[in-house]
Amino acid sequence: MTRRELSPAEARVLGVLVEKHATVPDTYPLSLNALVAGCNQKTAREPVMSLADADVLQALDALRAASLVLESSGSRVSRYEHNAARAWTLPGAAVALLAVLMLRGPQTAAELRANCERLHRFADISSVEAFLDELQGKSPPFVRRLARAAGEREARWAHLLCGEVAEPAAHPAPAPAVAHDSLRQAADELAAIKAEQARLVAQIDELRAIVARLGDSLGAGRNG
Repeated sequence: MTRRELSPAEARVLGVLVEKHATVPDTYPLSLNALVAGCNQKTAREPVMSLADADVLQALDALRAASLVLESSGSRVSRYEHNAARAWTLPGAAVALLAVLMLRGPQTAAELRANCERLHRFADISSVEAFLDELQGKSPPFVRRLARAAGEREARWAHLLCGEVAEPAAHPAPAPAVAHDSLRQAADELAAIKAEQARLVAQIDELRAIVARLGDSLGAGRNG
């Protein structure tokens, strides 16, 4: 499989399109204004970016050339949607995981399950890990399981769409089995709290997208 390496801006644009497809279907495909706003969100983004319209348009051109983005026609305002599942021949669950990794950086399987809640609901952490293992087994791989860093309870996963990522310093020794179970339970509880926070943030994002769309409609009316 031939896959072109993405720039950070291209990965951010593609991740936003996948995210908004699931979270704000009423305002999808996205206008340029809504897409720029999604790319530059201060919440649920790692790292936080400040992309200009020109940066996003350049990323869109490159993504369209790779068949990862489609532009809608027949409207005064151009709108954009992702085509990742078809271009990469991946199921929706795998695309959701990649989107969250592109938007939020390396995460554990528990964090990914919580942060993917609105894009795809995974039954349990094992199902998340199964999809990640499948993505890691692709040629070339889409993701990689990172070595567990000192002080970390669980290993994190990172996407490889922008190239290789640096490995953290390995953890000196695994925790005892009993302690590991307790820590995993605590991690699951924390993930549930983060999922609720993500739900509230997504509601705010939906309102922002609606406002952006209203702005586009008013602009189109004035130009008409």
